[in-house]
Amino acid sequence: MGLLDSIKGAFSKGGGGSLKRIDVEKRFERSRTAATGTMSNFFVAYDLERKENVGVKILDPEKYELFESRFKGLNKPSEGEIAMQMKHPLIVKTFEHGITAKNQRILVMEYIAGVGIQDVIVRKKREVIDGKEMLLMREMAESLAYVHEQGFIHRDVCPRNFICTPPKDGEETVSGVRLIDFGLTVPATPPFMAPGNRTGTPLYMCPEIVRRRATDKRVDVFSLGVTFYCLLTFQHPWQGEIVSGRAALQHDTETATPILERRDDIHPKVARVIMRMIEPNVDDRLSSIKEFLSQTRGLESAFVS
Repeated sequence: MGLLDSIKGAFSKGGGGSLKRIDVEKRFERSRTAATGTMSNFFVAYDLERKENVGVKILDPEKYELFESRFKGLNKPSEGEIAMQMKHPLIVKTFEHGITAKNQRILVMEYIAGVGIQDVIVRKKREVIDGKEMLLMREMAESLAYVHEQGFIHRDVCPRNFICTPPKDGEETVSGVRLIDFGLTVPATPPFMAPGNRTGTPLYMCPEIVRRRATDKRVDVFSLGVTFYCLLTFQHPWQGEIVSGRAALQHDTETATPILERRDDIHPKVARVIMRMIEPNVDDRLSSIKEFLSQTRGLESAFVS
């Protein structure tokens, strides 16, 4: 029996028995494919049941099972269960989760018709966020602080997992940002913070993950700091030609370029706190995302005039 057959068997014997069956072909009118990830496919569709456009995420059964097998016996909540718990205005809503006729896990979520932070950085779309950088960073931090308050570690904080909300009437720049994707999220408890879980996005991954050391919520602090650095400079702290998993090995073997060397008009307080967020040594790193919010409270701009 192959892995896929084993997965299907588990679902039919109760692993997915309590999950709602969702008929993708009958319920959704696809408008376009939005993205294909390493573990899932995402598309935008009109939901005939909800009478609105939604985002639909369908997980690859084999990849899903391989990831979940890392936590065998720990009663880890599924991505759908975690996403359903996240009730915050800066986090994309998950309306429901279930299983398709093909035994694939599926999530139905709010659709935000906005540009991704990844696209802003890669295409250097300064005009899209001009003047809103501090607002965006604060909203990213608030969304992740909430995830931490709920007792979870996101584990995949990177520009790809933040979507900007469209401009308000009469404005040219985005109005805010939303956090998405809980595919790698785990509870912030000792069994899930033990050494060994090496998943994440390499360019934003902290040294303790790369080196298979014990982890805590500060892995998200590091990744968010790298994301902020890239948002303000359109460059990576450890800029290089390597973008594979090996890239993360540089994060504690080479020195990050000081952010003010990349852009000297960044507010000194913002520059200082971001560099503390990306400290390779976890004991020297900013202790929490709430500390970022505290240290930047009152700042209206990420830059000095």
